Amino acid sequence: MTEPPADLASRPLDVVGIGSMVVDRVHRAAALAGADAKSLLAPLASGAVVERCVGGVVLNHLGWAAAMGVRCGVFGRQGDDDDGRFLRAAMDARGIARDIALVADATSLAEIFVDAAGARAIYMAPGATAATTAADVRARHAAFVARARRVATEVSQLPLAAALEAFALAREHGCETWLDLDVPPAQARATLGSEAELDALLRRADVLKPSKSAALELAGVDARAPALDVARRLRDRYAARLVAITDGERGCAIATADGLEIAVAAARLPDGARVVDTTGAGDAFLGGLLAASCAGLGAEDAARFGNACGAVCAAQLGAFPLDAAGARAAALAVFEGSARARDALAALADDAHAAGARSDDAHDRGDPAADAQRDGARADDARGAAALRVLDAARGALAALRARARGGDFARAADAIAAGGRCHATGVGKPGHVARYAAALLSSTGTPAAALDPLEALHGSLGQLAPGDALVAISQSGETDELVELAARAAARGVRIVAVTGDPASRLARLAEAVLETAVAEEGGPLGLAPRASVAAEVAVVAALAAELQERAGQTRAEYAELHPAGALGARARAPSGASERAGAPTGARGAVDAHEAET
Repeated sequence: MTEPPADLASRPLDVVGIGSMVVDRVHRAAALAGADAKSLLAPLASGAVVERCVGGVVLNHLGWAAAMGVRCGVFGRQGDDDDGRFLRAAMDARGIARDIALVADATSLAEIFVDAAGARAIYMAPGATAATTAADVRARHAAFVARARRVATEVSQLPLAAALEAFALAREHGCETWLDLDVPPAQARATLGSEAELDALLRRADVLKPSKSAALELAGVDARAPALDVARRLRDRYAARLVAITDGERGCAIATADGLEIAVAAARLPDGARVVDTTGAGDAFLGGLLAASCAGLGAEDAARFGNACGAVCAAQLGAFPLDAAGARAAALAVFEGSARARDALAALADDAHAAGARSDDAHDRGDPAADAQRDGARADDARGAAALRVLDAARGALAALRARARGGDFARAADAIAAGGRCHATGVGKPGHVARYAAALLSSTGTPAAALDPLEALHGSLGQLAPGDALVAISQSGETDELVELAARAAARGVRIVAVTGDPASRLARLAEAVLETAVAEEGGPLGLAPRASVAAEVAVVAALAAELQERAGQTRAEYAELHPAGALGARARAPSGASERAGAPTGARGAVDAHEAET
């Protein structure tokens, strides 16, 4: 079963990658424990002792490249489970096209323990990635690879034979090959394939990025050897176009085929930032290097931008950039490259933002009219940048929401509402406004509903609720005290609770017989606090629920018109139409979800 790419168009991609796509479970430890030792876990910023994050060598570097404006895609095997859906939602939110084979194997998992200084210990369960074969790569993903200009893979979890086949496809289609050597060669030979396969893979890489420990073992030198000497040795041995060795707080060393050999100091952290978690800093480096390559930067500027992305990554928990605009701004702020390189990187991001509004051919030719039009649009966008970031946040939230949505959840919510009692919608604050919208939309589409003020309800209006009624309770946190108390008292009266919440484990969700999840990665806006993207998610979910109920009710166009005797919408409903009389038939929520699941 192969899932269709999120981007169904056949537009070219700057880079596609295959390899580890991992759910990272991150813990904060007082100290990293050795054998037979114990260490206390400290709460994270969220108050929990473990946080689920997007991770994996390949998915991380594609995420950072995409955040910088690179057109990215990912392919390979992934579990058809909750962790896999979590990762695919993040890909969609970041705009990473995908060609994923959904399998019964579990999605790859990593348990990560981070100490106060940001150092970490990682335990990995490769899952679906480790079961990928060379035959899988060629049979399932050849057409996807053909869309790319670069193909990236890793030595970490993917079997070497599968990585070699990806590079073979890359060469057939004229793609540049990028390789991240993330584990020591001895470990790779023990778990991923043979010494001959590893040597062949290294020799087929145009760009080779080993970690310092892996590079030392590969070069056969001890830890005292300067990274630049090691980079030179590996370039000469494997005839790579560029070798870049990440060296932690010392930065990186690069050696190129045209003779450039230079150690590049690490980027300074943004003002006020500190090292939080070094997990994935090398992956972010490679994502920055990919972005720099796509922007046409020289090797030294590319290495400096890679360092900038690595520094910004180390200042956050988790390796994947959830806030693309913030990560991009922070990386450009600490980037110490030339002004020309800075302009090229900014243009890369701007071009990605305006994708579809221009042709790549016009850009590549340096068409003056296209350049002037693009510059004008760029300047006009800059005047309302905060507003556009909110729209970006909402777009990402809705894309991720659709990827996670399941028709069964909407069906269970509709079952509760359609069971025979009356329907009420409620919420506190901004969700209260959404509740009034929900009641109005449901009423106009065949499901009579009323808005219920939770404070009024707790002061006497609880009598509005009768056994068998349904209460749609909306709270992004799911922990609003007044709403939770109302839901608890309503449930005790025999009312069926439908929770619309961003936290399926919240108190509100535990009281409900049906839960519609509305989690968002970011709200958007200057402070990221005011409900914006979450309100868009709540509105979308109640609108989808109303469509499911409208389809079940079999509301006709004439019945819809009867409820709208005035206004332009009523006039449209009364106008003759050749369309099906069943208003919701083509676009019901359940139908859309089932159609998607049938595709996959």
